[in-house]
Amino acid sequence: MSNPVRQPELECELLSGCGAIELLIRPRDKDLGGFSVRRSLPTTERKMVGPWIFFDHMGPAQFPAGEGINVRPHPHINLATVTYLFEGEILHRDSLGSVQAIRPGDINLMVAGRGLVHSERERPEVRRVPHRLHGLQLWLALPQACEEIEPAFYHYPNAEIPSVTVAGVPVRVMMGTAYGVTSPVKTYAETLYLEAHLQAGQSLLLPDAAERGLYVAYGELKVRDTLLPLHSMTVFSSAAGVVVEAVEESRIAIIGGESLGQRHIEWNFVSSRKERIEQAKRDWQAGRFPKVPGDAEEFIPLPE
Repeated sequence: MSNPVRQPELECELLSGCGAIELLIRPRDKDLGGFSVRRSLPTTERKMVGPWIFFDHMGPAQFPAGEGINVRPHPHINLATVTYLFEGEILHRDSLGSVQAIRPGDINLMVAGRGLVHSERERPEVRRVPHRLHGLQLWLALPQACEEIEPAFYHYPNAEIPSVTVAGVPVRVMMGTAYGVTSPVKTYAETLYLEAHLQAGQSLLLPDAAERGLYVAYGELKVRDTLLPLHSMTVFSSAAGVVVEAVEESRIAIIGGESLGQRHIEWNFVSSRKERIEQAKRDWQAGRFPKVPGDAEEFIPLPE
């Protein structure tokens, strides 16, 4: 998904935690025209959690026939995007020639590397009827040694993503290793991305990681006496033995991994070097990025 503004930090309510909780972020809804987005990363106070530098929760949105997601071609550098849907479908096209419908449960990993352009639209048969869309859009910073690698696209269908039951809680291990299970999704650094669905009263021991964040897609949880409300992102320390308990039926995403150091982010560009972002901006304005086959007539201009 393209970032509609040059500076990506959205306003959030930030609450300092205690003990294992370092920060509790409560993003505010932002209307992107027909659907809302809540951005937990980056914020002014917290840019990244592990290698994760961007975390958007889009929807749920109900579109009438003839309307829907229609994101024109736009560029990325030095990052990898991860798209994950709870409901609906998005049609991905990119400048490598990839054409892929993304459906609930799939993992779509697009590695921009030295530069890649993509669009996110919908198939005509989806758009011509009323439909819903609900999901997460995440960006991974790449290690410095991998920032300028060749662009690549990887798609992992729902059936390839491993699941495990932990104390009665179903968990999907989307990226990395947790609870004795390893995802097949390609990683470039130590990376953690899980989804869990808890019923009221159930508890889950969080996996260990150098940095960890927990997002509440729906429901409410608690850590001892601290509530983790709907649509909040809680950043935890690396302390072992952290247990969360569902106050009500809840669906959560857990992200984390190793710190990659400082990254700069402007519009759709992420890099360890500010001058690389400036070069990417000039290249996009000059039309030097590759075109998207089958979707080459439109593009999103660099925001003012």
